[in-house]
Amino acid sequence: MPSNRTRRRVRGKGGSRVRVERGRGGRRLIVDETFASFYRPGSATTGSVWDAIAAPLLALPASARRSVLLLGLGGGSAARIVRALAPEARIVGVELDREVVEAARRWFDLDDLDLELVVGDALDFLQREESRFDVILEDVFIGRGDRVRKPDWIPLPGHALAAARLRPAGLLVSNTLDESSRVANGLRTLFPSLVSIEVADYDNVVFAAGPQTLNARALRAAVARDALLAGTLPALRFRSLTSARPRETAARSD
Repeated sequence: MPSNRTRRRVRGKGGSRVRVERGRGGRRLIVDETFASFYRPGSATTGSVWDAIAAPLLALPASARRSVLLLGLGGGSAARIVRALAPEARIVGVELDREVVEAARRWFDLDDLDLELVVGDALDFLQREESRFDVILEDVFIGRGDRVRKPDWIPLPGHALAAARLRPAGLLVSNTLDESSRVANGLRTLFPSLVSIEVADYDNVVFAAGPQTLNARALRAAVARDALLAGTLPALRFRSLTSARPRETAARSD
């Protein structure tokens, strides 16, 4: 498991804006001094944030994991878990940075995941795409180091566009940092149910939005039953959010 406490405050060794750091625990993709992806060769999981991003797939039966869209593909950490959870699914990954894609192909075995890769802007993709997906995972950030943040089009209009591309009872997942309350409030206007997932030793808050049947207790139980992600469960905290201020009032299930 990476030793850094957060994806956004990595103190790197300097050098290239896109680089790979290799250690005994695995390979870390550093983009503009942010911890963007993690890969343990031979393992689908990361033991950290990317497991939380992919975990909401378990809220759907296997038969409803037919198509998944990843916005902000990075090195493919979440995509690798998605592929393990949905071996037959159509997976589309959108990544803006061609240098990141090249690093992912060289060091993170991206081509082994059988993705439909789109090198381009996530907002442009949402504005022109006509396909529908069972799950959309949004992991889009801009900026450098401590100043990394969501682009101005998230949550709106970006999440509204993503919601329009979901099949009935589909899920929209968003990985957030300082903008977690704003994103949560935006998702509440689009979906009847919202669950947050926090990860020990990380600042990230992952939100899963979907139908009324989505809730923290059931999702946590599904993760506990899953052979792939059960090992990460002790690091995850699930909440069903019930107010406009998610960090202060929540129905906890951890």
